[in-house]
Amino acid sequence: MTVELLRNAVRPYAWGSRTTIPELLGRPVPSPHPEAELWMGAHPGDPSRVVGPDGTERSLIDIVATDPVSQLGTRCADQWGGKLPFLLKILAVEEPLSMQAHPSAAQAAEGYEREERAGIPRDAHHRNYPDPTAKPELVCALTEFHALAGFRDPHRTVELLRAIDTPGLTKYTELLAAQPDAAGLRALFTTWITLPQAALDDLLPAVLDACVLHVKEHGEFDTECRTVLGLGETHPRDAGVLAALLLNRLTLSAGEAIYLPAGNLHLYLHGTAVEILANSDNILRCGLTPKHVDVPELLRVVDFSSADMPVLCGEPESGFAVYRTDAPEFELSRVEWAGGDNAEVVLDGDGPEILLCTAGELLLCAEDGSKVELPKGDSVWLPASDPAIRVRSVGAEPAHLFRATAGTCSAKAHL
Repeated sequence: MTVELLRNAVRPYAWGSRTTIPELLGRPVPSPHPEAELWMGAHPGDPSRVVGPDGTERSLIDIVATDPVSQLGTRCADQWGGKLPFLLKILAVEEPLSMQAHPSAAQAAEGYEREERAGIPRDAHHRNYPDPTAKPELVCALTEFHALAGFRDPHRTVELLRAIDTPGLTKYTELLAAQPDAAGLRALFTTWITLPQAALDDLLPAVLDACVLHVKEHGEFDTECRTVLGLGETHPRDAGVLAALLLNRLTLSAGEAIYLPAGNLHLYLHGTAVEILANSDNILRCGLTPKHVDVPELLRVVDFSSADMPVLCGEPESGFAVYRTDAPEFELSRVEWAGGDNAEVVLDGDGPEILLCTAGELLLCAEDGSKVELPKGDSVWLPASDPAIRVRSVGAEPAHLFRATAGTCSAKAHL
């Protein structure tokens, strides 16, 4: 068995938590600085290190590049040019991230070539497309997880805007009321994010005051108004605060997930989650950030269709809950053991896998009798060439396992 432990990079972004990732990894709490993301994969910015039997470490990028067919499987290696197509993360969101959307594969390829021809350095702060690939993502809650994602039904948004109506807001409310569809959402969104700063400085405080009144009166849109007030406190002059009024406000329970395809405008607010995404850095930001915002390019990418955001609970499949999406780059699944439950799950796939233990302790057993212990916070790399392995919980505590695979690989699990 070539199952090997991973040493993973922690990303210290300012919006992260000083307790979540240290607790998961068994390190002292609190950490000296915010820790926002734990990366598991072969991203060139911070690849995982694979720990060999003798304790030596090698970059997962180098291991995959040395023998992509053995590591990824023929189909995955051919489709993704010998590179691992997904990245697995732990997100520890203490403060809201930027509001953003990601391009489709065609948009990313076209944008990348356009910026290459223009001679924009790939690490330039105003570069929109540092790579030519799509960036779909799925986030699965480990704790109660709060997010804004996708445009709310415009009829419902009109009800919200009328509930917090102020003189300066009325004309925008009626703009959407007159055309409650994708075109109307595009028109209102575009109007708000391109407002001159002087006009925004007049409108936004009045809207925030109206939200305060709505909360005091225990109005129907209490949660939405509290969210906008929180964003307005940290970004008092940002048009993204207004844009937040247009998005679905979600609270996920542990085990629930949302899938964010190309064009979905979203913002993570607070909580801990497992995220799986395509191995890309292409982000078009809307606001709520000091980073570069390219409004014309954002409008080319954002999908203005509207509906309730689907919440995925995982489809049962042979002991796993599988979060099915149309993303070819990845698939995420999980299995949970109750305390004292030592039932085995067998993993038998034809592609690369990363396994992550988020609770309890697991034991991985191979056909040759070799074993690997996997305590909470640890993860392992399973090459495609590995034979089937058996996984079970050890100890009396509940145990949770997340399994990341490439979406093109026909991985199977059975009890």
